[in-house]
Amino acid sequence: MLDDFAQTNGLRGTSPGLKLFLGLASILLCVSSPGPVAPLLVAVSLSVAILVLARFPPRVYARLLLIPVSFAVMSIIVILFITGSGTVLVEVPGLPLAVTADGANLAVLLLARVFGGMCSLFFIALTTPMTEVFDILKRLGVPTVLIDLAMLIYRFIFILIEEAGQIYRSQVMRLGYGRFRESVNSFGMLAGALFLRTWESGEALVLAMDARCYDGKLGIPGDARPVSYPALGVVLVYLGAVLAVSLKTGGLLLI
Repeated sequence: MLDDFAQTNGLRGTSPGLKLFLGLASILLCVSSPGPVAPLLVAVSLSVAILVLARFPPRVYARLLLIPVSFAVMSIIVILFITGSGTVLVEVPGLPLAVTADGANLAVLLLARVFGGMCSLFFIALTTPMTEVFDILKRLGVPTVLIDLAMLIYRFIFILIEEAGQIYRSQVMRLGYGRFRESVNSFGMLAGALFLRTWESGEALVLAMDARCYDGKLGIPGDARPVSYPALGVVLVYLGAVLAVSLKTGGLLLI
């Protein structure tokens, strides 16, 4: 569904190189920011671009963000208690654990970086089809072997998902996940059948490529759209503003 949306979103007509530049530059600014304000600014602004300009469904976008944020929260809980220097803010009764100012600052900074970086990555994934990304890599001089390998891997991801979904639905209709022991057996059968089905799909793909006179290079449908100078100016102003905020707001939140 995400790849389908990338083909039909509201920013489809924008230059893919400009979108890729904006997303990658935002990720670099987020991970290098000394304070949490700039990553949060990137997260909010790019989320607005995804929801308003690209017209992505807000509920689906929130579900996408919950996945990386949940992992980040679990890591941050550990960081809160292992960073022991600074003023003690919270102590755990009966345990030698405490939340210090340095630990809280580091936890907030990491959460902001993860949130901003993931919003930047989602901006690329939800507005730029992978075929255009491969075309940009080809124009940048990336070896053809690596691009072809990435295209095949990307193709087989969808084959894997489709085959797994069909096998899982067949098992559910036959009550294969009714009890724990049956669930374990069904999962093992799913893994084995999935391996065989994907192997057969790979062989069928090779035969289809040979039947079409495959010469060792996969064709990439190029759709070169020129970069609009007003859009480039807006992107440069935005990145400059984020960089200025990052330099001005670095430092601790709690003393």
